[in-house]
Amino acid sequence: MAIYKDFNIQPENSLVSSDVVTNVKDTVSSGMWADGAGSITTFFTSSAQSASSAVYYLDVYSKNPQSDSTAKPQFSVAYGHFNGSGSAGAVGTDGLRASATIYRQLANTLLGPNEEKFTFAGSGANVTPEYIYAISVARQQLREKMDPGNWEIHISGSGNNKYKFIDDSAATTNPTVNQGGRVFNVVSGSIASGTAVTKTAAASQGGGAYGLFYPDLGIIIFNGPALNASASLSTDTTSNSEKGNTREFYEDIRVASYFAARREEVITSQHYFCRVPNKEFNFSSNPTFTSGSNGDFTVGTFFKNPKSFITQVGLYNDNNELLAVAKLSKPLQKSYSKEAIIKVKLDF
Repeated sequence: MAIYKDFNIQPENSLVSSDVVTNVKDTVSSGMWADGAGSITTFFTSSAQSASSAVYYLDVYSKNPQSDSTAKPQFSVAYGHFNGSGSAGAVGTDGLRASATIYRQLANTLLGPNEEKFTFAGSGANVTPEYIYAISVARQQLREKMDPGNWEIHISGSGNNKYKFIDDSAATTNPTVNQGGRVFNVVSGSIASGTAVTKTAAASQGGGAYGLFYPDLGIIIFNGPALNASASLSTDTTSNSEKGNTREFYEDIRVASYFAARREEVITSQHYFCRVPNKEFNFSSNPTFTSGSNGDFTVGTFFKNPKSFITQVGLYNDNNELLAVAKLSKPLQKSYSKEAIIKVKLDF
């Protein structure tokens, strides 16, 4: 009775069929938030976040970290100003100038070596505002990259209005690529029935596009003045004074209560074709398969025509050590008149 069967492995460039196919790559899109959720409708911050880091950014959760020990940060929000306004400290004085630190850090990550400020396209000349707002997705949620055209965030404004933002990837066939990877504009719009619908194109925005989207890094940069004019964030750019602009940005996201997003990742797979010929694997080691000291078949009709049921396949190394087990959704009957090919797929 056969227990092990060797795979017929051929080189990748061989024209001969191989039982093992390696390095198969597939792009998979999935919900980006905790537990694979496609959207967040509740937002929390943590009192455990240190005061020193909260000056720079706020971690945002989809579950209350004060009452749920499984809660993990989903993304962070921050306010940045080129000259450090809206935060304590100024050039030549004591103080952290946290907003300048945030601006420089994002600029160093996303902009080219000859660029100092974020530039937003609009009607007429491009604009380079002094301040920005930023969203950075947590690494454990991003994994590889965000899925362009598959995110939408709402931000609350005056009069209980909600402003909806998406990217313009649906209208862009050749996106800009720079130090931060691909770049799309953030525009006013929504995703209706799975399709991005742009309400206001970047080119028609007098104050410049609402922002820039870097899917490969999971970062959204908002044009501060443009967002402030629409959503009425009440941004305070007083110098040498901590004004809580980051907290205000978070609150407007929390009140609007919607952030949908999906992520993309490339899954590398190996396919194992487990071939079961008609004359093999027709017997079972199950003690009920035979009976008596002579090993007679428990089922008399199995004489000269034994049958077995395949329920799982084990993959072993050369030392006969079990490495993986694949279980079938239902038992597969095997006999002299039946053959089978069971494909086992391992994802990495």
